[in-house]
Amino acid sequence: MRVSTKKTTNGGHADPLAPLEFVRRSDRVLMADPTRVFMHLFVAGQEEYGATELRAARVMQRVAALSESEVRLALSDVHERFGDRHPDLHYWLDLHAHRVAGRLSPTLTMSEDRWRLLGSVFTHEFSVEGASLTNPSIVLHPSQEGLPAGSARFVLSVRCIGEGHRSSIGFRTGTVSADGDLTIDDPKPNLNPGLRTDSTMKKRVFANLLEQYHGLGEHSMSVLAGLDNSFDCEALETQLIRLEHDRETFRNTEMTSYFFRSIAERHYRVDFAPDVHLSERILWPHAAVERHGMEDLRLVRFENGFGPASYFGTYTAYDGRSITQQMLRTPDFLSFEMHPAAGGGAAGKGLALFPRLIGGSFVALSRADHESNSIGFSDELEVWKGVVPVQMPRGVTELIQVGNCGSPIETEAGWLVLTHSVGPMRTYSIGAMLLDIDDPTRVIGVLDRPLLSPREDQRDGYVPNVVYSCGSLLHGANLVIPFGIADQSIGFAVCPIEPLIDRLVANGRAT
Repeated sequence: MRVSTKKTTNGGHADPLAPLEFVRRSDRVLMADPTRVFMHLFVAGQEEYGATELRAARVMQRVAALSESEVRLALSDVHERFGDRHPDLHYWLDLHAHRVAGRLSPTLTMSEDRWRLLGSVFTHEFSVEGASLTNPSIVLHPSQEGLPAGSARFVLSVRCIGEGHRSSIGFRTGTVSADGDLTIDDPKPNLNPGLRTDSTMKKRVFANLLEQYHGLGEHSMSVLAGLDNSFDCEALETQLIRLEHDRETFRNTEMTSYFFRSIAERHYRVDFAPDVHLSERILWPHAAVERHGMEDLRLVRFENGFGPASYFGTYTAYDGRSITQQMLRTPDFLSFEMHPAAGGGAAGKGLALFPRLIGGSFVALSRADHESNSIGFSDELEVWKGVVPVQMPRGVTELIQVGNCGSPIETEAGWLVLTHSVGPMRTYSIGAMLLDIDDPTRVIGVLDRPLLSPREDQRDGYVPNVVYSCGSLLHGANLVIPFGIADQSIGFAVCPIEPLIDRLVANGRAT
């Protein structure tokens, strides 16, 4: 095949990558702060890379062999170097000592100092933002008290990336004025991962996930038959033990139990004390499917029409090899419940919930085929089956794929959806489309140019040539768009809503 080297022009047409002229970028950029650390369990021999065998027992033997004077000296050094960084230092040292205490001889006695020194050798600091801070979403804060007229307080969720590319979910707060001017509050210094506990599970979620990934066979049906529609871990364990004891009539019961327990692990709750500032709360991976990260939370303030709004979110759980969709729910950003999203519509990345029911159903944007935008409907929040495609890749900036940039925003003209597209050289751009308010599978219009594309001075970073958002906020006459820059930092843009809607409607008429 002959390849022409003749230079081409765009024939005088506008640059398809040039963003719209009425979008205003803020000078404010949030950068990663590697000093934001928390105390995390460390077990020698279980490092992510290079470990070949567990060395915990030998480490414990060395701690036990120290003299009391050596113990006091070593612990004093720990206090001197880490006490100011962690006001709750003793809590974490005691907790991590308890985590490994089962390996100790029951006849061994330890002084308090030796016990805490033991905890210190099974503890390390993890810098949640050590690599980057990116991919934000923004929602109205639960509290709007004490603000100037026309201003609103918001919560910004952020993707924190640390050692080993492990992602967690953090938060920032700020305000936006009537004119779209942004103020971002400085985060508080200490990080807190909260307290994890088990949460209630639903039979329908298990049935759909088992059918989706493993097949819903006789073993699984037997376990599910013994469970109520909602159940807890104790009830599930009772049924699994019954199944395992009945090996004479069921084969491979251990594999069935493994599947059930792996799904159960994805259901959990995290609670924070009220005196822990929102910017200090960190949602850290707990389930095995999240082992390498909780990525790209798409937050939405969900209006139920008869009481206070709740906050829902969807995020990508990454275990180092594969991805799954997890859902989050919180009424107040103090307690969070996590659970899996099931069904083919929840495959891949980028599930994003609409902020209210439509026609009595939950509705979500989906990218189940990994390259186009679709709409899913469901009677329950956790299960998403069939989807209806609404936007396929077609333009120059969309040659690789399209997806969403967070939950749709309700306007008088229709549902405003910010989209992302990926084109040549894996360059990401942010665009928009408008969907019918009553039938979101009907597209009113799609932008012919990006809202945002990588600016020349912001192309380089952790992942070059990327602008990406997980959710925007409509405040008065302005759309506030927080966006990740090269998966490295976070920028902000403000777009007047009226010319954006006018352009979308005009584009729809033109096609």
